[in-house]
Amino acid sequence: MNWNKWIRAVHRWVSLAFTAAVVLNVVAMLQQSSATWIGLLALAPLALLLPTGLYLFLLPYVAKWRAARGGDLGDARDLA
Repeated sequence: MNWNKWIRAVHRWVSLAFTAAVVLNVVAMLQQSSATWIGLLALAPLALLLPTGLYLFLLPYVAKWRAARGGDLGDARDLA
Protein backbone atom coordinates (compact mmCIF):
# COMPACT_ATOMS: atom_id res chain seq x y z
CA MET A 1 0.00 0.00 0.00
CA ASN A 2 1.46 3.32 -0.96
CA TRP A 3 1.84 6.29 1.39
CA ASN A 4 -1.14 8.30 0.09
CA LYS A 5 -3.54 5.37 0.39
CA TRP A 6 -2.31 4.68 3.92
CA ILE A 7 -2.90 8.29 4.99
CA ARG A 8 -6.37 8.24 3.39
CA ALA A 9 -7.29 5.01 5.22
CA VAL A 10 -6.05 6.39 8.56
CA HIS A 11 -8.04 9.57 7.96
CA ARG A 12 -11.23 7.57 7.28
CA TRP A 13 -10.90 5.41 10.40
CA VAL A 14 -10.04 8.35 12.63
CA SER A 15 -13.05 10.23 11.28
CA LEU A 16 -15.25 7.33 12.40
CA ALA A 17 -13.71 7.50 15.87
CA PHE A 18 -14.29 11.27 15.95
CA THR A 19 -17.93 10.82 14.93
CA ALA A 20 -18.45 8.23 17.67
CA ALA A 21 -16.87 10.54 20.25
CA VAL A 22 -19.14 13.41 19.21
CA VAL A 23 -22.21 11.16 19.45
CA LEU A 24 -21.13 10.06 22.94
CA ASN A 25 -20.65 13.69 23.91
CA VAL A 26 -24.15 14.62 22.72
CA VAL A 27 -25.70 11.66 24.54
CA ALA A 28 -23.87 12.61 27.73
CA MET A 29 -25.05 16.21 27.41
CA LEU A 30 -28.65 15.09 26.90
CA GLN A 31 -28.43 12.94 30.03
CA GLN A 32 -26.89 15.89 31.88
CA SER A 33 -23.99 13.80 33.14
CA SER A 34 -21.30 16.26 32.19
CA ALA A 35 -18.02 14.51 32.78
CA THR A 36 -15.10 16.55 31.51
CA TRP A 37 -13.37 13.57 29.95
CA ILE A 38 -16.37 12.89 27.70
CA GLY A 39 -16.16 16.42 26.36
CA LEU A 40 -12.45 16.02 25.72
CA LEU A 41 -12.87 12.60 24.13
CA ALA A 42 -13.30 14.05 20.66
CA LEU A 43 -10.07 16.06 20.80
CA ALA A 44 -7.72 13.10 20.34
CA PRO A 45 -9.15 12.01 16.97
CA LEU A 46 -9.52 15.65 15.97
CA ALA A 47 -5.79 16.19 16.56
CA LEU A 48 -5.09 13.39 14.07
CA LEU A 49 -7.72 14.53 11.59
CA LEU A 50 -6.13 17.96 11.19
CA PRO A 51 -2.73 16.92 9.77
CA THR A 52 -4.10 14.05 7.68
CA GLY A 53 -6.89 16.24 6.32
CA LEU A 54 -4.48 19.03 5.45
CA TYR A 55 -2.19 16.52 3.73
CA LEU A 56 -5.05 15.13 1.67
CA PHE A 57 -6.28 18.63 0.86
CA LEU A 58 -2.88 19.79 -0.39
CA LEU A 59 -2.07 16.59 -2.30
CA PRO A 60 -3.62 17.58 -5.67
CA TYR A 61 -2.06 21.05 -5.53
CA VAL A 62 1.39 19.63 -4.86
CA ALA A 63 0.95 17.13 -7.72
CA LYS A 64 0.03 19.96 -10.12
CA TRP A 65 2.99 22.02 -8.91
CA ARG A 66 5.38 19.12 -9.41
CA ALA A 67 3.98 18.36 -12.86
CA ALA A 68 4.34 22.01 -13.89
CA ARG A 69 7.97 22.05 -12.75
CA GLY A 70 8.73 18.82 -14.61
CA GLY A 71 9.44 16.99 -11.39
CA ASP A 72 7.40 13.92 -12.32
CA LEU A 73 9.84 11.02 -12.08
CA GLY A 74 7.41 8.48 -13.50
CA ASP A 75 8.51 9.14 -17.09
CA ALA A 76 12.21 9.02 -16.19
CA ARG A 77 11.80 5.63 -14.58
CA ASP A 78 10.07 4.27 -17.69
CA LEU A 79 12.99 5.33 -19.90
CA ALA A 80 15.66 3.67 -17.77
